[in-house]
Amino acid sequence: MDTPENINRPTAAQAALDTLAVDAADSEALDTLASCDVLVPVPDDASEEDAINPNAVALPVLEQPDGEQTVPVFTTETEMADLLPFVSRYRLVPLGALASQWPTDDLTLTIDAASPHGLTLNSDGIRTLLVRPHG
Repeated sequence: MDTPENINRPTAAQAALDTLAVDAADSEALDTLASCDVLVPVPDDASEEDAINPNAVALPVLEQPDGEQTVPVFTTETEMADLLPFVSRYRLVPLGALASQWPTDDLTLTIDAASPHGLTLNSDGIRTLLVRPHG
């Protein structure tokens, strides 16, 4: 339940993003971020089977004005609605698991793109910074 003191309190992922905006190498913030779940919008053209398949995630790819292709993910429904108000379906996915399966092409990942703490990583950065050792 949203109580007045919790309304503006950042989530653990948002706090980690705020820390990384100041110190991109903060290992504690990277660990926190990698262990958080993110909301991955389900592309409109994804079938219902693909949308609910627990072993695969259909990635929504947006093309930026400069031609770069990025996958937007979000820390909260509010962050998602601010940038993509038309999204009606999403999956909750552990960011570290998403990073460990990231394609090797030039696809970037953008977390909370419309916010001041937004973060964009290229595929090398995703694998280097967000894939955590098991154990």
